[in-house]
Amino acid sequence: MRQKLARVLGGVAITALVFSGAACKADSGNEAGGGKAACDLKIGFFGPLTGDAAGLGIHMRNGAKLAIDQYNKDNADCKVNLAEYDSQGDPAKAAPLAQQAVSDSKVVGINGPSFSGESEVADPIFDQAGLPIITPSATRPSLSTKNWKIFHRGVGNDTSQGPAAGRYIKNVLKADKVYVVDDQSAYGAGLVDEVKKIIGTPAGQDKIQVKQTNFSAVVTKIQSSGANVLFFGGYYTEAGLLLKQLKGAGWKGTMVAGDGVNDANFIKVAGEQVAEGTILTCPCAPATAAKGTFVTDYKAAFDNAEPGTYADVSYDITKIMLEGIKAGKGTRADLLSFIKSYNKAGGATGVTYKFEANGELDPTQVLVWAFKVNAGKVVPDIEIPKS
Repeated sequence: MRQKLARVLGGVAITALVFSGAACKADSGNEAGGGKAACDLKIGFFGPLTGDAAGLGIHMRNGAKLAIDQYNKDNADCKVNLAEYDSQGDPAKAAPLAQQAVSDSKVVGINGPSFSGESEVADPIFDQAGLPIITPSATRPSLSTKNWKIFHRGVGNDTSQGPAAGRYIKNVLKADKVYVVDDQSAYGAGLVDEVKKIIGTPAGQDKIQVKQTNFSAVVTKIQSSGANVLFFGGYYTEAGLLLKQLKGAGWKGTMVAGDGVNDANFIKVAGEQVAEGTILTCPCAPATAAKGTFVTDYKAAFDNAEPGTYADVSYDITKIMLEGIKAGKGTRADLLSFIKSYNKAGGATGVTYKFEANGELDPTQVLVWAFKVNAGKVVPDIEIPKS
């Protein structure tokens, strides 16, 4: 969005404009000790709001929007705006969107990117611009190894989620034959790699493509392997279609998948009967059981909708940025320093957000839950033990 240019209307008008504008400029609070709240700044949400993975992104955007709307209600004279960057979860769209964000000087922080593939493209651009980010959901472990000074992750990565899913398969499902499939995305392939470290050599392994719709060849391989569990690394649209075709061919086993499938839209794609009993993991606690007034506030704001996966995480990390802005951290550099030194519990998740030097969440705060599809809903099953 282009900034408005003030027209020079004469000496008196110039003076009036200078003083009226200075009130907001001076509030940027660049001093290390903080200052007045910065005004008219933006926090960006970067993730899928349309397309096949929109179900995941919309809940996270809603969490961010709820936090900002609540902030603006309490700070009506000095508001913060939400800038939306709809990536559709597509890495090919990430670079121009990231450039758009960094080119807007009012954008001082990014909630996202939501997915790992788009993060690999967008984060170097954010890093070059010094624009701080906290992702609520991009879990590929290698994202924290790139020396990006702006990178922060508000959940555990796949070195926590993948092994936990593997332990659930071994210890709870007690599966003797596991077939693994991934969608070749940065997220899906990486998650499968972590699961295999726990389950050992799978009964078989295959890859599919994002937006693939015919899985007959994969279905045949899974059936012939004798596997009673399928672990899928990818997102809910392909997972739902694959399971629908697999069950349609007579397979009686259980699908286990990661947080990219942990969305109510998976049930819509697969069908309620087909999806029944599917296990979905997440390095997060159930958003529907979030702390404080989050659930009530979310439902009131969004037509009585239940908060979906990562909605509560997105709310909390947006509030971190808002807290910084309220304290006068009105530049990207100041807000980045504020995030790096943050050490408080989130009001919705209860997680203490404290980041390591590489941007990872403090390992003591990481947890992984298993969810189960039951009677047409994704419901909490158990928190998976760490060992």
